[in-house]
Amino acid sequence: MTQAQRSPCPIACTLDLIGDRWTLLIIRDMMFFGKQRYEEFLESAEGISTNILANRLKSLEDLGLVEKQPYSNHSRRMNYQLTELGQSLHPVLEAMIVWGLQHIPETRVPHQRSEPYKRY
Repeated sequence: MTQAQRSPCPIACTLDLIGDRWTLLIIRDMMFFGKQRYEEFLESAEGISTNILANRLKSLEDLGLVEKQPYSNHSRRMNYQLTELGQSLHPVLEAMIVWGLQHIPETRVPHQRSEPYKRY
């Protein structure tokens, strides 16, 4: 993970890597909903566009947070999975879930959830 830093602040540096409106949602989908394929990410309720999704997946791969592997004979069909570094964001997403549920009215845990998400 190398990128020019605008300051030594760890919050600023982290936001520079994953602080846009889509990146953590892609990580959420992988971490909590088991999504791995491009088409699955497009089905998320937030409605990410194809060009932004492709850009964010490439960025996550470049940062070492995600790795991709072909899932068929077609060279363009990939499964995306969180690396150990990507998985290390789990406590960050958990904290965001807890905070949002406590402080933002009408938020709720989505119906489609996997085991780690059931705690909330």
